[in-house]
Amino acid sequence: MVRKLKFHKQKLLKQVDFLNWEITDHNLHKLRVLWHYVLQWQEDYTCYHQLSRSVHELAWCLCDLPQGDLFRMRALTALLDKIYALGLVPTRGSLELCDFVMASSSCRCLPTVLLKLHMAHHLQATVAFVEQGHVHVVTDVVT
Repeated sequence: MVRKLKFHKQKLLKQVDFLNWEITDHNLHKLRVLWHYVLQWQEDYTCYHQLSRSVHELAWCLCDLPQGDLFRMRALTALLDKIYALGLVPTRGSLELCDFVMASSSCRCLPTVLLKLHMAHHLQATVAFVEQGHVHVVTDVVT
């Protein structure tokens, strides 16, 4: 016979779902990335991880194509331009840059850029600026 739990312990156990427990090997890494980049939802990290995985798979498929193939050259150029435009790699280069695309490189978004430009003292403030609409990104520049 098991003794009855005290009220505060019952209340704590209500918050934990033992039937649908998510078991992942990279849970600690995911929590560190969520904390470091002030991501509020774990689904965001999951989307970033899927994005990096698809970039890796596409790069591997392009590696398997013949060297002088016209489609390979066009697709490779388009892929490298896209990941450079997204800010996932520092330069347009070769296919080896696709190996450096990680979920944490996708997290380096507008708040971290604002922090590097010294527009706020800490990352939480820049996240608040972006969420409240104080910062806008203009893509069309007239020269």
